[in-house]
Amino acid sequence: MLLLKALLKSQWPGILWSIIILVLTGLPGNYFPQVTTFWDWLAPDKAVHLFIFGVLTFLLLLGHRKQYPLNKFRYRPVVFAITVSMLYGGLTEFLQSNVFINRDGNVYDFLANTVGCLLGALVFYLAFRKKNQNVGKIFE
Repeated sequence: MLLLKALLKSQWPGILWSIIILVLTGLPGNYFPQVTTFWDWLAPDKAVHLFIFGVLTFLLLLGHRKQYPLNKFRYRPVVFAITVSMLYGGLTEFLQSNVFINRDGNVYDFLANTVGCLLGALVFYLAFRKKNQNVGKIFE
């Protein structure tokens, strides 16, 4: 119970953001543009995917940083955050294909989610590398 309380205390922004993502991806998609070719991957819709999953990864890493202030970045948090964010991106695409009404899952959306996860980790690294020299150890 104490572990769950500590986890929720440090990870609540990431958990809240993941709920917002689930709500946004579950809204009916009648007004969203459809992606039909590879070149449509560059559409503004993909920038939204990059952003929301980049923020999710960043928030998960930030929560991990707050959770372990004395023994920072143990247990490969970048791998954990990217993996969780990527799996969540895959889950949202699966739900769009099979559960949500008027939504359509797409492999290009999943790729944009994945790139967003990687960008979120990169932004985290760049944001905290000067404040804490140990931040580089999370990428080792």
